[in-house]
Amino acid sequence: MRVAVISDIHANLIALEAVLKDIEKENCEHIICLGDLVLAGPQPISILDFVKQQNWTIVQGNTDKLIAEYSDDVLDMMKEKYPVMANAIVDDMNYVTEEDQKYLSELPPQLEMDIDGIKLLLVHGSPRANNEDILPNRPLEEIEEIISDYDADLILCGHTHIPCGYQTNNKQTVVNVGSVGRPMTPTPLACYVVIDLENGVFNIRHKFVDYDREKAAELVRVRNFEGADKLAELLINPVERHV
Repeated sequence: MRVAVISDIHANLIALEAVLKDIEKENCEHIICLGDLVLAGPQPISILDFVKQQNWTIVQGNTDKLIAEYSDDVLDMMKEKYPVMANAIVDDMNYVTEEDQKYLSELPPQLEMDIDGIKLLLVHGSPRANNEDILPNRPLEEIEEIISDYDADLILCGHTHIPCGYQTNNKQTVVNVGSVGRPMTPTPLACYVVIDLENGVFNIRHKFVDYDREKAAELVRVRNFEGADKLAELLINPVERHV
């Protein structure tokens, strides 16, 4: 079976459409999404309307949870840690409906799947927390500690917007699939993963897809909340993950 794994769309329908065209060319039979559908992107409502119609396997990202549980406390926490993202979530909440919040709240925080004898664990950040970073160049012993309570053959994550992968000493594989809608790589191409699984064996490929970043950035810019221009520029020239 061939599956595509996407993550961190962040309301970027332009990037998602380009990735879905590539997924179609790859003849993938199913799509797995590791969360962060919205927040701080060009088209929050278009993304939610689109994704809700898809037959994907989806887990909840940390920003999905923030929007689902939006409150003064959530906003205060974001203002303290990520002031621009706080402005973005306030603007998103002008468009997100109670039905949207309910949909996001009901997404599972993680899922297990078995495909052709291969046990998969789907998470957003890590098996321990939806906002834990699995980044390139972490010491292998740290990765092994993070997944020590789980026996999946293949653990798939996102959250950092930076693709990477690890093979542990006990033959578990951990793959960060990168980001569709807000890549944080030197060349900011939309990123996803294609996995071929058959008879207990799997093969993984990160794929990078170009899209109209200038158009997406302009759609963010015209949302006109304080810091929107900075978020727009990060689509073209990513220099930091948190703002």
